[in-house]
Amino acid sequence: VSAIIAYLSAALAPRITRHGVLMEVYGEGILLIGESGMGKSEAAVELLKRGHRMIADDAVEIRRVSGSKLMGAAPNLIRNYVELRGIGIVNVAKLFGMGAVKAENEINLVVNIVPWDQQKVYDRLGLEDQYMEILGVKIPMNTIPITPGRNLAVILEVAAMNNRQRKMGYNPAQEFTEQMDKHFAE
Repeated sequence: VSAIIAYLSAALAPRITRHGVLMEVYGEGILLIGESGMGKSEAAVELLKRGHRMIADDAVEIRRVSGSKLMGAAPNLIRNYVELRGIGIVNVAKLFGMGAVKAENEINLVVNIVPWDQQKVYDRLGLEDQYMEILGVKIPMNTIPITPGRNLAVILEVAAMNNRQRKMGYNPAQEFTEQMDKHFAE
């Protein structure tokens, strides 16, 4: 009976499909979103080369499995495939090995990739908490402006590690601000 309840809970969970890429980076599920052509799939391939795992490219099926937990997976039709403009469709499992793919993962962080805009002011310290609500669950979000030459894969690795630290209660931006306040008070 408990197995049937668990199965039905997963099968009947509220779900939605979003455009994006879902990667597991240092154990953190990162959902990359942004306009088409921003480099999400290219960043995914670079992360794969660095030993991380892909869950979904282009379309991510998201389901709410609890009040505070979202799981993401690829639709069956496109599972293990990534599209790279100029190259075409690549089978990640065959190219990088089965260890480079994963069927599903919790979504711990949303990274919104946007083109750099000189007119906009971007959060440089990380003091402003951003969230995206998906299926009624608030997920931490970072907005990363990109320009040619930025190494997005390295930035995503740092975002994953920083998100993990923040979940454990350590906020480097807050610590930095406190140190600055203390320094100027002296």
